[in-house]
Parts: sequence; C-alpha cells; structure tokens
Amino acid sequence: MNSDRNMGHLCWDRATGMPSETVGQDSAPQGALVPDNLKDCDQVAVVYNKGDTPPEITIRDVSGSVQTVLADGVAVAVIASAAGRALSPDDVLLVERAV
Repeated sequence: MNSDRNMGHLCWDRATGMPSETVGQDSAPQGALVPDNLKDCDQVAVVYNKGDTPPEITIRDVSGSVQTVLADGVAVAVIASAAGRALSPDDVLLVERAV
C-alpha cells in the first residue's frame, strides 16, 4: 500500500519508533517520528491506547535548539532542529493505537 497516496503527505510506513502489532500492550504513550514529504523535517507523533484519554502534550526547551516532547509529563521524544521554528504542543500528532 502506498501510504503517500492513502495518508496524504505523511509516510507512516517509514515511521521510526512506532510500536509494532506484535509488541505487547504498553500502558504509556510512546513517541514516533513520521517522515513528511511536504516539509524538510519529520513530524512528531505520540501513540496512546484506544479508549484512553489523549495525553496532555507539553514541550520543554532543553538547550539551544533541543526540545523534549512530554506526554502526561513523561518524555517520549527529544528533538534537535538546526533551523526552523521551535515545536509547540499543536505540532505533535496524536495517534490512537487499536488494542
């Protein structure tokens, strides 16, 4: 299946950090990077279990251009950007994982 055609500009089949179906259920949200064909950077996604309340996303500046993405206060990704604007919680994609 061509995810570019079926899922827009995001390449879900090339996502890194996305949990596989064979992995046991994880009760905590997990971070993933999803390539974006329209932008010169990956998109940050937070995956959480279906039926759970979507996690609250916060961004913490670490130093310079390094930021930590937190889901319900737990770090799920560390992002470093050489150029461009800083991340905001609205930039993070929330993905509900089927159980």
